[in-house]
Amino acid sequence: MKQLMGVINLDHELDNLNELTYFRSGAAVPFASRYRLIDFVLSNMMRADLESVGLFVRRKYRSLMDHLGDGKSWDMNRKHGGLFILPPDWNDPTDTSLGDLQHFHNNLDFFKRAAAKYIVFSGTQHITTMDIEDMYKYHMEKGADVTVVYKKIDQLQPEHDLCQRVEVDEHNNVTSIHHEKDHHNLYLDMFIMEKALFLEKVKYSIAHGESYFFRDVIQKNRHDLKIAGYEYKGYHAVINSLESYYKNSLELLEPDNYFSLFKENPVQTKIKYEAPTRYLESADVSNSLIANGCIIAGKVENSVIFRGVQVRKGARITNSVIMQKCVIDENAVIENVIMDKDVHLSKDRILVGDHTRPFVIAKSSKI
Repeated sequence: MKQLMGVINLDHELDNLNELTYFRSGAAVPFASRYRLIDFVLSNMMRADLESVGLFVRRKYRSLMDHLGDGKSWDMNRKHGGLFILPPDWNDPTDTSLGDLQHFHNNLDFFKRAAAKYIVFSGTQHITTMDIEDMYKYHMEKGADVTVVYKKIDQLQPEHDLCQRVEVDEHNNVTSIHHEKDHHNLYLDMFIMEKALFLEKVKYSIAHGESYFFRDVIQKNRHDLKIAGYEYKGYHAVINSLESYYKNSLELLEPDNYFSLFKENPVQTKIKYEAPTRYLESADVSNSLIANGCIIAGKVENSVIFRGVQVRKGARITNSVIMQKCVIDENAVIENVIMDKDVHLSKDRILVGDHTRPFVIAKSSKI
């Protein structure tokens, strides 16, 4: 869509996943046996064929840059447009802007050079199968200044406490945006607006000492803007804590959840040419999601196993998430555990966490 460009803004996303975000941003956290959290929003934008996508990052972005490369896996390695990774620029001594407005101010050329007339903004903590083209058409039909995306949640969960809420009237016009926990319409950190209006508001907000675009421009000026609400009804998971990461990872073992996320909307990720997983005679695997390149000789049940994991004979893994290239030696026992990449668990070791609070092993540990 030549009329639409994308912005993935990580500036406001806190690193709430503890050990999993010691060495990487939340957007780079592995998920669902072979993906990273950023893959889902990037794939949504790829399906909409956006002209260009800008990724605004502030810290711990080495792992993210290594994963994204030149954007080829998402068909964004183009001569014109494509994927732009935009770290903070501290070289302008006259810059007085703060927060994500500082990012936008220091990269105004990225917006001005793009031919697109509209911008869709998103974070990475909400995993969806968003149809961005349909969202854009809705925005145009409503004639709104801004269209924000929300999802009505039947049963609120602890991870929803940190999410903003959206209230709408009978015409789906936004009447309020707030943090009241008993409301069921979750704001999905995604909105669309005209580029010219965005640039105008950025300039005005910086001149008036503001810091964050959504909060200071959209939320605080609700009465001065025509804001529409777009209700999203597809698969949704929010990853903003270790507990929500663990819960939503294991919920993908339910076929309905897995097919809702992947069947009709293929998700792209960094291509790695690895052999299929080998299951040795002693392997016993049930209700698990296992990526390529593994060697399984032990027992795996109700677990998510990433690429290149070795589970040796006599080892047992239950209700756990094991990331890339971990080695589980003979007769080790793992239950209710999140194990980051490159961990080596020695033989006969036993690690048991709680089903509501998993035990977490940091990257490259040896136990």
